[in-house]
Amino acid sequence: MCGITGFIDLKRASSPEQLRDDVRLMADALTHRGPDVEGQWVDPEDGLALGFRRLAIIDLTPTGHQPMISANGRFVVVYNGEAYNSADLRTELEASGHKFRGTSDTEIFLEGCVAWGVEATVRRLIGMFAFALWDCYEKQLWLGRDRIGIKPLYYGQCDNLFLFGSELKALRAKDGWQPEIDRNTLTSYFRFNYVPTPHTIYRNIYKLEPGTLLSLRLGEKPKLERYWNLSSLVSQDRLLTNEEEALEECEALLRDTVKRHLVADVPIGVLLSGGVDSSAVAALMQSESGHSVKSFTVGFENTEFDEAGHAKVVAQHIGTEHHELYLSDARALEIVPNLSELYDEPFADSSALPTWLVAKMAREHVTVALSGDGGDEVFFGYNRYHAAATIWSNARHIPTSIRRIAAAAIASIPTNSWDSAARILPNSIRPSLIGDKAHKLSSILSEIDADGMYRRLVSHWNNPEQLVANGIEPIGAAWNEARAIGDFGERMAFLDTKTYLPDDILTKVDRASMAVSLEVRVPLLDHRIVEFAWRLPKQMKLQGNSTKRLLRRILYRHVPRELVDRPKAGFAVPLDQWLRGPLRNWAEALLDEKRLEREGVLNPNPIRRAWNNHLAGRGNKGQALWGVLMFQSWRERWNV
Repeated sequence: MCGITGFIDLKRASSPEQLRDDVRLMADALTHRGPDVEGQWVDPEDGLALGFRRLAIIDLTPTGHQPMISANGRFVVVYNGEAYNSADLRTELEASGHKFRGTSDTEIFLEGCVAWGVEATVRRLIGMFAFALWDCYEKQLWLGRDRIGIKPLYYGQCDNLFLFGSELKALRAKDGWQPEIDRNTLTSYFRFNYVPTPHTIYRNIYKLEPGTLLSLRLGEKPKLERYWNLSSLVSQDRLLTNEEEALEECEALLRDTVKRHLVADVPIGVLLSGGVDSSAVAALMQSESGHSVKSFTVGFENTEFDEAGHAKVVAQHIGTEHHELYLSDARALEIVPNLSELYDEPFADSSALPTWLVAKMAREHVTVALSGDGGDEVFFGYNRYHAAATIWSNARHIPTSIRRIAAAAIASIPTNSWDSAARILPNSIRPSLIGDKAHKLSSILSEIDADGMYRRLVSHWNNPEQLVANGIEPIGAAWNEARAIGDFGERMAFLDTKTYLPDDILTKVDRASMAVSLEVRVPLLDHRIVEFAWRLPKQMKLQGNSTKRLLRRILYRHVPRELVDRPKAGFAVPLDQWLRGPLRNWAEALLDEKRLEREGVLNPNPIRRAWNNHLAGRGNKGQALWGVLMFQSWRERWNV
């Protein structure tokens, strides 16, 4: 795994030395992504500079270093990722006469571009990747990103510079670019607690969308072309097969995927939460390995949020060498203010903290770790896919006025009172965060249609325009694409896969892991598995309130169901407690009314009202306030 960056001086006024020095500074900002080797390549005639930082995973010798030039001299590439079918592609290329200097998948990708062309080669790849490729013959730059959006890539044109890189901090290292907050994008951020693709927090800078290629010829405007589209999967006919046949095909595909993800020249482990997804990956990984796999988990001291015990039981059953780390309030207070260094645009998924901690612990033992991320989107694991559809099916026949009265009654009971009442239930059936879920129910009951209900479920501020001075929220293209999907549950899964998965889950994992130079691989997001899952009838994934049906059945072949069947908790943190306790003074300073007025970006009134209500126990606005705090902390760190 690596960090890539570069730029084109469209005026072609930079000397070779200046090009090299500038791109080295940009790449140095990504040293955490690639601490092993650096590299630069420049073309002064065309004003192009490519920069690279390497985390050596496959082919640890100099033949794996980048920027890498194709054997015929036509292409130069900086490539971040892994092609899990590189051995198959190599065999095919060698049969047609291509000779290789080393064993890296980067070289295989390059020679594939020579043999088949750029787009055809990208379509053949199985893996996660982001790359910048320069065609020396055609004077054309290609940027590409994997189908699901596992690896990041940013780009944009500012005056006479075209910039790109794995993280925004690389772009900020280039002289001549003056970053400016995009207030419309900021408005979207406050709704979702992440910045939705293709936007970034900065004006004129964008995320390359998953499954997309950008091509740029000198003197022309960039062209975007989607080579893989989730919408086409959703609209296809479902397989007419019985569940037993689907089960065998799914496990065979999962085994092949996990086996491919185990190829590396460095130690590999697994991140294990004890839930269905990570347990399935860990079990298959252990069964495909000839030794005891190292597994890692993080827990929370003295809190109901602790899931580490479940992971330990699973680890003992499948026989991994298990490692645990417990997080105290004091440790959280120490780490939280530094999150803005990792996420160089505002990012407010509070589970970023334990994700970074488990990655840091894993890096002390391994260089690569597998994770179970993506299982909820691919195999329909979120409770809302059943609950929201059921609620809407029943509630739509009730007059809106009555639903609003019921919503107000539910919301009038504080979240902590709901939590206290739920403690009378046995642990085995007690839902986690019942107060939050009750208040979510109250917030959606008054919606007039199903789409509004889903949007409310994924919103942290229902009217984010009230927070941002002169901000107007843009509506993403995915929401328009989703309207063609008739089934509400499938529509929610489609939107989550297009938005929440790449912009929240995968962003969180990429930044947290790369901050400590750990490569995290996500086998459940192999595009072949995604395509297979969308060919299945919905009931093979979601049957009643039983989520991830097919994946669970595969897991039960390796782990007794009583070890993994429990209410879904996710990687939650005790944010409500922290904000009222050890993080209160830190938060108060960032939310100070005079400070907000002086800075002139945010409207203090709704923020202070939410903060005061939270402190008084009148509803849990922790997640919404966390979004504001992460923006304020980010702005303070990056001086924007």
